[in-house]
Amino acid sequence: MEKGGAEVTFSREGQMQLSSLLLFAHSGGFAAVVYTDTLQTIVMLLGSIVLMVFAFKEVGGYQELQENYLHAIPSIVSEGNWTAKPECYTPRPDSFHIFRDPISGDLPWPGIVFGLSIISLYSWCTNQVIVQRCLAGKSVAHVKAACILCGYLKLLPMFSVVMPGMISRILFPDKVACVVPSECLKHCGTRTGCSHIAYPVLVEELIPIGLRGLMVSSLWASLMSSLTSIFNSASTVFTLDIYTWIRPVATEKELMVTGRFFIILLLAVSIAWVPVGLTSQSGQLFEYMQAVTIYLAPPIAAVFLLAIFCKRVNEQGAFWGLASGLLIGVSRMVAEFVYGPQSCEKSSRCPALVCGVHFLYFDIILFALSLLIILGVSLATDPIPDKHLHRLCWSLRNSQEERVDLDVEMQGKRVFKPRAQPDVLKQGQSCLWKAWHLFCGLELKPGPRLAPQQPTPERTEQGDKLETPLVRKLVKASGLLLMALLFLGHIYYF
Repeated sequence: MEKGGAEVTFSREGQMQLSSLLLFAHSGGFAAVVYTDTLQTIVMLLGSIVLMVFAFKEVGGYQELQENYLHAIPSIVSEGNWTAKPECYTPRPDSFHIFRDPISGDLPWPGIVFGLSIISLYSWCTNQVIVQRCLAGKSVAHVKAACILCGYLKLLPMFSVVMPGMISRILFPDKVACVVPSECLKHCGTRTGCSHIAYPVLVEELIPIGLRGLMVSSLWASLMSSLTSIFNSASTVFTLDIYTWIRPVATEKELMVTGRFFIILLLAVSIAWVPVGLTSQSGQLFEYMQAVTIYLAPPIAAVFLLAIFCKRVNEQGAFWGLASGLLIGVSRMVAEFVYGPQSCEKSSRCPALVCGVHFLYFDIILFALSLLIILGVSLATDPIPDKHLHRLCWSLRNSQEERVDLDVEMQGKRVFKPRAQPDVLKQGQSCLWKAWHLFCGLELKPGPRLAPQQPTPERTEQGDKLETPLVRKLVKASGLLLMALLFLGHIYYF
């Protein structure tokens, strides 16, 4: 009864939290998402650093972490006639190494070097959440600097998230490292393990009451930041890539309303999914979320890579390579969902031919297959004329010729209504109607108007300059420093 009541309570809290996202994700649009993400990033950084300090202080420092982690074993490893295998509850001896055995390692080094590089190519170059923010940059210098700043921030989770999780296992091995299904069910409500509660347990046990609010705020901030970014980006993709294809004559006002209501649809689906997620094995939810990216990213990364560096690739090759790769990836993902992952309690019934290959090796194989299919189909069909590729691929990046868009005919069908001027706004609208326009992002704001016969001011040479020599040198130096830190870190944790 207590567990069921807790699930109902958390379900209601989750639904209320998702509902609160509607206020600024729907009415504020991309600008509201960017500003709130910036604020929430600061909150998340402060919260994670505070918890990291308390965790290292409690365990006795980094040296104590290295010595004690390998001995963080739960006290209960058997139940009745069943006894867990030692590898199920004993920390791996290579826990503090990045490059692990290519056969027996849980994260083999070839998969780390090549498999994760493929996933990173997808995440950083084709993920709409990242791309949309880069396109919104003020200048090329701002975009480069922001990406490098993200690289520096990516160094922090190793010390502010991963290592506190390892400390949580040292301090609370019976909870975090439980292996007996009944014990895990008692501590976290799942039978497959409780490693996913390592961070919340630290917050509950180590952080003083006065600072717990900051930590809870940082956790909620991470959730809200991710959801608002995904909702806004998904709405953009649907509105500009799908809806305009279905209805080419859509006006700007129609596209704006469509995007806002698509966000409402996503929120409704998310709210309805909260109780479904709670009734499933929540210990595997994170694995399921990662599987979606791991098994679907390689074909997208292959299409992007070849589109940049091989001008012979055409639409037919991209379509069949993407479709075939996604079909193979979905087949592996569905098989793992149906048969379930490997656990200490029972072995997976998934055929070795399908699930026997390590997921990082599967990434590499799927990426290679997608490349071959894209190239094969492209070479067997007509190429795209160079007039459509100027400054879009590597070999024509410096071309000065005018580029003709492939979808120019589709764009020609688009009919945009001219922007209304302040003097044509309706004065008799009610407050309710004006609030509805504001909520949908349709509030027409008076803008500056040029005097009659006054020419539009042209860009100056200084305004066209995106990077100054000083800024360019600073960005390059920051990037080189980041690469040096990554290189030294990989050597230290080799």
